[in-house]
Amino acid sequence: MRSMLCRLALSFGLIVACSQSVAAQEWTRFRGPNGTGISDAKSVPAQWTEKDYNWKVALPGIGHSSPVIWGDKIFLTSAIEDSCQRIVMCLNAADGGIVWQKVYDSTPHPKHLRSSFASSSPAVDADLVYVTWSAPDELILAAFDHQGTEKWKKNLGPFKSMHSGGPSPVLYEDLVILGNDQDGVSSLVALDRRTGEIRWQTPRRSDTVSYATPCVLKREGQPPELIFNSGAHGITGVDPKNGKTNWELGVFDKRTVSSPVLAGGLVLGTCGSGAGGGYVVGLQPGSVDGKTPPQEVWRVKDQAPYVPTPVVKGDLVFLWSDKGVASCVKADSGQMVWGPQRVGGNFSGSPVCVGDKLYCIAENGDVVVLAAGPEYQLLGRSPLGEDSRSTPAVSGGRMYLRSYSHLASLGGKK
Repeated sequence: MRSMLCRLALSFGLIVACSQSVAAQEWTRFRGPNGTGISDAKSVPAQWTEKDYNWKVALPGIGHSSPVIWGDKIFLTSAIEDSCQRIVMCLNAADGGIVWQKVYDSTPHPKHLRSSFASSSPAVDADLVYVTWSAPDELILAAFDHQGTEKWKKNLGPFKSMHSGGPSPVLYEDLVILGNDQDGVSSLVALDRRTGEIRWQTPRRSDTVSYATPCVLKREGQPPELIFNSGAHGITGVDPKNGKTNWELGVFDKRTVSSPVLAGGLVLGTCGSGAGGGYVVGLQPGSVDGKTPPQEVWRVKDQAPYVPTPVVKGDLVFLWSDKGVASCVKADSGQMVWGPQRVGGNFSGSPVCVGDKLYCIAENGDVVVLAAGPEYQLLGRSPLGEDSRSTPAVSGGRMYLRSYSHLASLGGKK
């Protein structure tokens, strides 16, 4: 009997360990779990050469979107620049081989010089992968199973922006959610994951396009909320069950490109423009019942990021500006811990924190690595060999680095 109990305990332990291992692999949306950009992987080096990659493969078309990973499958979008064809693809995480790809015609249209027609990252769950793209006459949200079969495709209407599209979908319970803040008719929209049926749609002011991807705020004693950032509305808390706005505060006077992140009890967001003048805000969210209004707690203007999203690790917030200046501030007060420190280069991708290291890809393809701690330390700089405006993804102990037309796997066991 004792031997049987030991075997049962061992089996249970293995089941738990395996389930935890599988769960730890998944990178299901832009910047990973809830958009934090955080991974506890220990097997990614601070500096490397071309021979250290597990593999590096050429991709069809080009793009700035980031990969998402479920198990042994990588899902990614790309596009053909001249024709504006959109490509949805699945790659094998073991060797980078393309498992399947789908190509969709779209309408060529103007976009920002620094953008691409594949700037929105997918979202993925155990059954489906969800992708979005836009043109002046359409905003498409579509779902595919992991074998590449299209399960549904929804046209949410026109998309108006002189810079083209960019926001990415997220998942919450049985919903896939997309922020559709644009220069034209705007809304927040939630669709049924399985069918593509619109479950709720919340109108927004048609003012300034936002490229922010939402996150989920969970507070003790209060139901979860979706957090959206936009230049027109500021920071907004939304009931994910019905799209009702619980609270919002107009803290931004410019466009939002970076995504909201959570820092202790605060919500952080940034705004900016190509001409500068951006800043970071730390906001105390309002109560779900609307009785306690949101309140701005701190604001940082010095070398604030416009496009890159900050990273929060413990009580520290790491800011990485578009012009290659890094800073570290306290999460509760915005007080400077170190910086601003010039690391060199220009940045359109966002940093991620892997273990105790920060990784961010410069536009020239250099991956700059800093210590994620209370003292500034440059740990490494490694070239990808091609320009990049993407954000790394981390899964199963490996980091996936996307340049314009290539994807590379680094770290873990070869």
